[in-house]
Amino acid sequence: MPAAMSQPEPEYHPISCSFYDELEARATTRQPCTLTYRPEPDTPPSTTHGIIQDLFIREKVEYLRLENGLEIRLDTLVAVDDKELRHYC
Repeated sequence: MPAAMSQPEPEYHPISCSFYDELEARATTRQPCTLTYRPEPDTPPSTTHGIIQDLFIREKVEYLRLENGLEIRLDTLVAVDDKELRHYC
């Protein structure tokens, strides 16, 4: 039986610099935050809580890593705390 083909990652769409600044501020101050994101395109959002440990780039895609090890693509974020990505240019 042939091995299952994995789905290619969706194209990355950079987030606004202003929203990135919000993430960076929380990472720098180690401020606990609530992150809402879409684990898969066209799925309901998930929510997690934690402290942003790192913001980094892997293969031209920006991510954040929480202290618990969870990595989230920045373009899947919906909101951080009460700040919604769609309100940033």
